[in-house]
Amino acid sequence: MVDEEVGNEKLASKTGPGKQPPEGKGGGGGGLERVTVNLGPRASRALEKAVGLTGDSKTDTINRALQVYAYLEEVWANGGQVLIRNRPDNDEVTVLKFF
Repeated sequence: MVDEEVGNEKLASKTGPGKQPPEGKGGGGGGLERVTVNLGPRASRALEKAVGLTGDSKTDTINRALQVYAYLEEVWANGGQVLIRNRPDNDEVTVLKFF
């Protein structure tokens, strides 16, 4: 279960597992939303690596990662592809796929 907090109101106590938050309390409307997540070892290492590469805070890194993930999912949902070129001087391109 994910604990979510919008403003000062904790949603987990009202929703419980498998239930939707009360209408209008889902976050994303311009205010801050507090979410507690448990990262597995692989995700935790990826977070530390990203923080080290960018110098951003963990919060900023997670915020950016979620935005990138939403964009990628939108591209794929619309039938698009995401192509990666590892170096500017390399003509080889890889199609990015999530498992």
